[in-house]
This record gives sequence, C-alpha cells and structure tokens, in this order.
Amino acid sequence: MKPPADTIFALSSGALPAGVAVVRLSGPRAFRALEALTQKPLLEARQAALRKIVGRSGLMLDKALVLTFQAPHSFTGEDVVELHLHGSRAVVHAVLGELGEMIGLRQAEAGEFSRRAFENGRLDLIEAEGLAELISAETEMQRRLAVEQSFGGQSALYEGWAQRLTYARAMIEAELDFADEDDVPGSVADKMVQDIRKLQDELGRHLTYARAGEIIRDGYKIAIIGAPNAGKSSLLNALASRDIAIVTEVAGTTRDIIHVDLDLDGYLVKLFDTAGLRDSEDLVEQEGIRRAWMAIEEADLVIHLEEIDSRAERPELPRHKEILWVGSKSDLHQTSLNYDLCLSAKTGEGIPGLRAFIVEKIQGVWAGGSVPTRQRQLDLLKIASNSIRDALNARELEFRAEHLRSAAAALGRITGRVDVEQLLDVIFSQFCIGK
Repeated sequence: MKPPADTIFALSSGALPAGVAVVRLSGPRAFRALEALTQKPLLEARQAALRKIVGRSGLMLDKALVLTFQAPHSFTGEDVVELHLHGSRAVVHAVLGELGEMIGLRQAEAGEFSRRAFENGRLDLIEAEGLAELISAETEMQRRLAVEQSFGGQSALYEGWAQRLTYARAMIEAELDFADEDDVPGSVADKMVQDIRKLQDELGRHLTYARAGEIIRDGYKIAIIGAPNAGKSSLLNALASRDIAIVTEVAGTTRDIIHVDLDLDGYLVKLFDTAGLRDSEDLVEQEGIRRAWMAIEEADLVIHLEEIDSRAERPELPRHKEILWVGSKSDLHQTSLNYDLCLSAKTGEGIPGLRAFIVEKIQGVWAGGSVPTRQRQLDLLKIASNSIRDALNARELEFRAEHLRSAAAALGRITGRVDVEQLLDVIFSQFCIGK
C-alpha cells in the first residue's frame, strides 16, 4: 500500500518583489493548513475569498486572496490551496516560515507539483515536458510548439497511433486464437497491412520534423564568417539593432566568437560573429580562427561575408553546409552578381532582405504542428518505426503481432501511459467470442 504523500508547498509565481505572489500547497493536509493560517472554516471548492493570514503568534502576516481545489479536480490531482499574497520578500518569507513549522508539511522539490500531476493522471509525460517548455518559452514559435505539447495535441497524435497498432494486433491475435469461430472474419491480418503501412508513412514523416523541433526549441544557428575587415561585426550589430561587437579599421579585432540571440518574426535565431579567416602567426588569433571553423560545423546556415570587389581568396567550406554568399559595403561599391545578396551594414541597404531570407529558411523547416522536441521522444519514435517495419517484414503472424506490440509499447512510453489490458478490451468489444 502506497504511504500517504506529504503536503508540499512552494512559491509558484515569479521572482520577488512582485505585485502578487502565489504560494501553492498540495496534499492531504493542505486544507487543514489553510484553516490554521486563516483561523476560519474551509471555503467551498473553487471559491475565492479574502482572508487574513495569521501566524502562530496571533499577528496578522498579510491579507490574501485564497482559493481551494478539491481532489481530484486540481492541477496535481490532490487537495490544493493557493494563497495570492502581496509579493514582498518579507511577506512570502513569513508565510513560508509558518507553513514549514506545521506537522506534515514541507517545501516542494523542483518539479514536484508536476511530478504529482503526472503520477495522479493529470498530465502525461509529453504534457509535463511541454509545460516546462511553455514556462521557458521566449519566442512566439517556442510558445506555439510548447502549447501543442502541454495541452495534449501531441499526446493525442501518439495515442491515436498506439490505438491503431493495438487494433491491428488484436485482429491478428483474433485470427490466431479464434480462427474456428464464425464471428472472426478470415484473413483479417492481411487487411491490417494497408493501415500499418499508412501509419508507418505518417510516423516516418513525423520523424523528419525532429530537426525542426530542435531548431524551434534551441534556435536557428547562423555563423557569420569571412576575411578580416569584411564587415562581419558590423553585420552582427545591424541585425541585432544595437552595438554588440567592437568595430574598428584594424584587421583581426574579433578574436573570439561573439554570440547574440535574436527574435525574428517569432523564431529564435542565434548569430555568431567569428574571427576573420586568414593565415596568422598570432597564437590568440589562431585560436579564434579554430573556433570559427567549429562554429561553421555547428551552424544551420553559414553567411560568408566578403567586401564587394574584394580579391580575397575564398575558403574551402564544407559541402554539406548551406552557404549564403553575401557582398558587403554596397555603399562603397556597385552591387555584383557574384553574390547571393549585397548589403551595407552602414546604410541598412539589404538588411531587410537578409532578415526575410533567414525567416523563410526557418519556415521551410517548420510551419506549425506537432514535432518531437526531445531526444527521449525521438529515440522511442525510432524504436516504434523500426518495430512497425519488422512487423511488415514478418511472415509469421505471431512475430507480426509481437512487433506491433513493441511499437505500441514504445509510443506508450513516450506519454507514460501503457495500458496492458487494452488489447483484451479491443478483442472482446469487436467479437462475440465465448457467447
């Protein structure tokens, strides 16, 4: 028998000081703690009231808006209390101190409210991960992707696939075990192959979007490279609309990678200004050049910047990388067809076009919808895909059914919901076996 859970509490709102601070309690003693703090009978569930918060000394600590949520109709699935306090450090410290002295109450550990929500069936693993992503989202597209996860859209997709696999396996199991029954249609296993192949295609397309999830979550990485004095730092400053990098006439000013995060039309873009690529005897500059080549390898897009009409020798760049050849200082030279784009960081000419090009590239990777965002999800999706492939290649029905079971189990582990009784439910709901 599972022992009763502790009642946990923590500050659930932002950093102090603030206009309002929300302290949350969850567990079997939450309501009792509220009565002790307010010295009044319990509120009706989901009702808000203004109450005095009183310490053990009898002194009033604050006046707070108080809400109660009775299990299982709460975020954690347990009895939950929320105290909406004035957001001073002193008030919150005093209230948390009072709660800490109560029997059966303790400070919540990191993520413990979400952990209890999962354990009590209020969230699945994808929704819990999406909630964490939503809280940390900094751009509009990160928010959209997190919403897709945290409110069940992605879970519904995987659970739908798992149900189709379970149904296909149920039909195969029925043909194996009950072939003599009149209620079981013949060759039903062959009829399942078409849907399994269709599901395999859907899963395969979904896996191709894994890179998109990584880009939206972690950012689209762009390395700005080129010879010294090509205008790389000036371009970084122009795209960021502020002075990030030092700009001088002296060649080799940038010796280390300078990084800035941009929000371009809701997409996170990570710009890296690198040391000028050239032969150098300076040990510090050599290290900067080495790091520039590392940035090139890690970049999603490489912008090679070169002063228009420059005779500098172009470096040999990795063929698998997407390179945008950009001519700089168009305010000093005529534009040239030798480049994909010409611009001037000084006058701003060409900068809007470069921004639009970057956004278009990202939109080509992801335009919305469910995508895997974590390695755990990706690994299990690959296991499911491989198991479906093995099922389609299997000649014996027993092996085909087992591979489908493995695929459905992998999908179930993504959400954390694997129902071992589901197969029997499907079989007995479809046939009148044992009538």
